[in-house]
Amino acid sequence: MTVLSHTRPESAAGHADLPWDRARRLAAAATLPLVAAEVPLSSAHGRRLAAALRALVALPGADVSAMDGYAVGGPGPWHVVGGVLAGGSPFPRELGPGEAVEIATGAAVPAGAVCVVPYEKTEQAGLLVSGHCEPGRHIRRRGENVSEGEVVLTSGALVTPAVLGLAAGLGHDTLWVRPRPIVSVLVTGDEVVGSGVPGAGFVRDAVGPMLSPLIAAADGEALPPRRLPDGAEVLEAALGEPGADVVVVCGASSKGPADHLRGVLGRLGAAVLVDGVAVRPGHPQALARLPGGRLVVGLPGNPFAALAAALTLLLPVLRALDGRPEPEGELSTLAGPVRAHPRDTRLVPVWRSARGAIPVGHDQPGSLRGAAMADALAVVPPGWEGGPVELLALPAR
Repeated sequence: MTVLSHTRPESAAGHADLPWDRARRLAAAATLPLVAAEVPLSSAHGRRLAAALRALVALPGADVSAMDGYAVGGPGPWHVVGGVLAGGSPFPRELGPGEAVEIATGAAVPAGAVCVVPYEKTEQAGLLVSGHCEPGRHIRRRGENVSEGEVVLTSGALVTPAVLGLAAGLGHDTLWVRPRPIVSVLVTGDEVVGSGVPGAGFVRDAVGPMLSPLIAAADGEALPPRRLPDGAEVLEAALGEPGADVVVVCGASSKGPADHLRGVLGRLGAAVLVDGVAVRPGHPQALARLPGGRLVVGLPGNPFAALAAALTLLLPVLRALDGRPEPEGELSTLAGPVRAHPRDTRLVPVWRSARGAIPVGHDQPGSLRGAAMADALAVVPPGWEGGPVELLALPAR
């Protein structure tokens, strides 16, 4: 049953609850990366590299001119003996002392050239050119940007427009990438409505709209959220449907009379990896593996608790499927009073500033107001008495 009001508190953490940091590690280790695929450059944008990107050619591939002007041999003045264009035939012989070749930007520099003198730095009288030559000036040497065979990006790098251009320049027509994890989102509860102002006894779904962009920020692809009525049979049928790598169940993960997730997982023969986490908010969360390997993440129905649980279990799972390690934790001091819990980790909405992380308040499990004002959640360990704390960045888009 989805609970979207903070009037019903979460259950107190029991002895079976996992410490927050251990639950995150289990989620990150719960699956292997999805099988990589080789795709054309046009289909690789926004994906993660599944293999290191190596240069098939050197950049530049030859000694080339960085300016329009004259490639010259030895000290001037120089007699112009020919010309070369980018993409044209190279000059057929070594350039001798006192000789010059008119050259375009990007054209191959003849052997024997000492430098390239730009047009604007020369004086010309017929075929005689004079000017100042600084040895090596305006010549881009072969491989000075990238040497042939060099690793330029490691596995896991995001394929941006610039990466596509780089890959093409390095001779690639295809890239090995990870497919985006497909995530099915099931929002349970007879009382949940998906649009408009809810009537008496009903609540708007605040979790489904939040999860789709949160999943996208973790490089996953969320299917349109589905709202399910309370009931074990309909939930069991939905969990058995194909088409997703991960199924997120919102609101059936607690132990109330309408919370059927645990019973359904048992009937399906799932291996439960996490059954409750010692964290506030978000205690009644779960992670299980169905026969066949698909993962199920159970989130509480309270919106802020669901967000906290998604950051704890769902995002590490998606990063693992994408072949990415967990990011390094950001540490900060707290620039405001925060009360630690004696047994549970607290996730507190904060705004990062030069003074430290400022608690913004409004951190009840049923309210997203604090999270909407914040840019991170401060991880306050049990019994914390001061000192730096880890920050979990809240995705901004």
